[in-house]
Amino acid sequence: MERTPSTTLEDLEGIRRRRAELRDSMSALESALAAPAPGRLTRWTERVRAALMELSADFREHVAIAEAPDGINARAVRSQPRLAKAVQRLNNEHIELATLINRLLDELDTPDDTPAEQLRDGLTRLLGRLVRHRQRGSDLLYEAWAVDIGGED
Repeated sequence: MERTPSTTLEDLEGIRRRRAELRDSMSALESALAAPAPGRLTRWTERVRAALMELSADFREHVAIAEAPDGINARAVRSQPRLAKAVQRLNNEHIELATLINRLLDELDTPDDTPAEQLRDGLTRLLGRLVRHRQRGSDLLYEAWAVDIGGED
């Protein structure tokens, strides 16, 4: 299917919406992490796990859409072949980030084995990596189409 300027703009609007959903999930996780854990570890862990599950689902959707055969990454490379390495880097980050999310979910399933502070540190590092990944994705889209998809703050 050939992409017209209007379908490309519709696709970019969809990306903006999904980007905002992922950012909202990241904010929910950050908020859950900020809650006090001492004396309420079970409740804290449940809240953090729920937020991470939501983020995990939004991230899987992001990956599926970005890496689809006619997804935004493939179209970026077709539009600007010089972006192939940047797209590959983002795709590699998808694997790394998904692995990290799954490992952290496993750690949350056994909270007695991992102190809350250690869980917080790992999840905070995950958020930092996701922020940088989103920035690189935004830069890629700008390089491909000179379109600013926004930070969604």
